[in-house]
Amino acid sequence: MTDTDPAALVPYVTGGAFILAFIFGAVGNKTHFCTMGAVSDWINMGDLSRMRMWLLAIAVAILGAQALELAGLVDYSKSIYTTPNFTWLSYIVGGFLFGVGMTLGSGCGSKTLIRVGAGNLKSLIVYVFLGIAAYMTLRGILGAFRVGVLEKATITLSAGQDLPSLTGVHRAVLAVIVAGGLLAFAYAGKQFRSSFDYTLGGVVTGLVVVGGWYVSGVVGHVAEDPNTLQEAFVATNSGRMESFSFVSPMAYTLDYLMLWTDKSKMITYGIASGLGVIAGSAAYALATRTFRWEGFRDAEDTANHVVGGMLMGFGGITALGCTIGQGISGFSTLALGSILTFACIVVGSAATMKYQYWRAG
Repeated sequence: MTDTDPAALVPYVTGGAFILAFIFGAVGNKTHFCTMGAVSDWINMGDLSRMRMWLLAIAVAILGAQALELAGLVDYSKSIYTTPNFTWLSYIVGGFLFGVGMTLGSGCGSKTLIRVGAGNLKSLIVYVFLGIAAYMTLRGILGAFRVGVLEKATITLSAGQDLPSLTGVHRAVLAVIVAGGLLAFAYAGKQFRSSFDYTLGGVVTGLVVVGGWYVSGVVGHVAEDPNTLQEAFVATNSGRMESFSFVSPMAYTLDYLMLWTDKSKMITYGIASGLGVIAGSAAYALATRTFRWEGFRDAEDTANHVVGGMLMGFGGITALGCTIGQGISGFSTLALGSILTFACIVVGSAATMKYQYWRAG
C-alpha cells in the first residue's frame, strides 16, 4: 500500500499477524510441530518424519516467498536476512547456542509459545528467561559483547547474501531446485507419507510464513511515510519487512507489558504473532480437552529450562532468528546466513542430546 496513513494500517498488520499465528499455534499443537522434537526423533530413534515436516515447511515457504518477489510484491533486500553484511561468526555461535538452549528448554521459541498455550508452566518460565536474555542481547550488557566481538567478524557481500545474487542463477530456477530437493526428501519417507498430520503441519507452517511476508511487506508497506518522507513498514520492531520469528518478540512483549503506560509503546507485528500462537494453541487444547497444567520435576529440571531459555534468548538475537525466524522465514529468502544458522541450530541441538545420552549412560 502506498498513499495511506501508516497509523491506519497498524490494525491490519497486527491483526493479520495474530490470525496467521493463531492458525500456526493451533495446527502446531495438533501436529506436534517441533523443531527440537525433529532433531530428537532423528538422533534418538532414527525417525526423520518430523524433520521432513520441518523441511516441507521450508520448501513451501521458499516457493511462496520467492513467488511474491518474482511478482514484484516484495523485496527481501528490505528484510534483515539478505543484507550485504554476512556476520558469519554470529550465525555460527548464535545458531549453535540456540540449538543447545532449545534442547535444554524442551523446545524452540515457537514450541515454547505452543506449550504455554497448552498449560505448560515450565515453558512459561522459559518464555520469561528467554525474553530477558533476548532484551539483554538487544540493548543490554550482552549486546555489547554481540556487537563488539561477534559482529566484528563480518564479510561484506556487495550483491547481498541471497543465493540468486551470489550464484547468478535465476531466482525462479534456484527456488524450484532448492524447494524441489526438500520436497523430494520429505516425501521419500514412507512413514512421513503415511500420516496426513506431517503434511498438514509442514504446509500450513510454510504458508503462514508466506502470509507473514505478505502482511508485513504488502499490507504494511508505505512507499512514503508523510511524517518522515521515507519508505516504511508499519508496526515492525525492526523497521523492516518481517515474517514470523519468536525470540525478539518475546523480549518486546515483556518490554510492552512492563512499560504499559508509556504511550510510545505499541503492539507490533512480532508481539501480536507471539500472542496469536499462544491463543491458537490454547484454543486447540481446550477444544480437544488436552489442556494440562505441567510443572517442573526437580531442581535440575528447573535449572535446565532456565539456562535453555537464556541460551535461546542470546543465541536467537545473535543469529538474527530462531528455528522459525532463520530456519523458515529467513531460509525462504534463500539467504546464506539463514541456511548457515539452520545448520548450526541442528548441530547444537544434536550435540547437546548426544552429551545428555552419554551423561545418562
